[in-house]
Amino acid sequence: MPLKGKRVVVLGGTSGIGLSTAKAFLDQSAQVIIASRSNSKLSEAKQVLGGNVEAYEIDFRSEEKASDFFSKVGKFDHLVVTAGEGVMGHFSELPVTSAKEAFDSKFWGQYNTVRAALPYLNNESSVTLTSGVYGVRPPKGATTLAAINSAIEGLVRGLSIDLAPIRVNVVSPGIVDTPIFAGMPDDQRQELFNGIAQQLPVGRIAQPQDIAESYVYLAKNGFTTGTVVLINGGAHLI
Repeated sequence: MPLKGKRVVVLGGTSGIGLSTAKAFLDQSAQVIIASRSNSKLSEAKQVLGGNVEAYEIDFRSEEKASDFFSKVGKFDHLVVTAGEGVMGHFSELPVTSAKEAFDSKFWGQYNTVRAALPYLNNESSVTLTSGVYGVRPPKGATTLAAINSAIEGLVRGLSIDLAPIRVNVVSPGIVDTPIFAGMPDDQRQELFNGIAQQLPVGRIAQPQDIAESYVYLAKNGFTTGTVVLINGGAHLI
């Protein structure tokens, strides 16, 4: 299914995986619309991406703001959501309010986005959400993220039936070298990455472009729906 000229909305398309995904769709000659909560990040992303990228501010945790966003975008073909904030902390210590805030962002944000987008999609459209490897293999302190990611994957299976023939899938990345780790000192970050890389069958940490290709594949392949694409270097096996 060619993507040339297709309109693709990428929520979270201003940094890391989202930015690389927006670029990957541009490389397929798609028309790309990016959205984020940060105007400054939107401006920076537009400079990086160039071309005729459209950019909008959105807080997808709000049903009203999500609806307003899609009314501005109008009809489009493919939806990708890479945005969403999680939280780490031991179950006995993490405040319930923090867990609820994480659900509001990563789960309910994606849920709201799909509902708001529906009037503007067509029968050949696709929706691709984002979960994460902790839904399959959580370490200590990742109970909330495991629950969120599992909920997203369950949501996708249900949506693939409810919204058919629109295709709905989810990408589940592992640890990726993105700006989320930028706050760590360089030596600590490199030590962390090296330790993880040594455990992975592929022997390295993912780069954002590794993950971006999965979103492009799911938009292009018209026979894939209700599927979780694990792209974690084999992290779910160790």
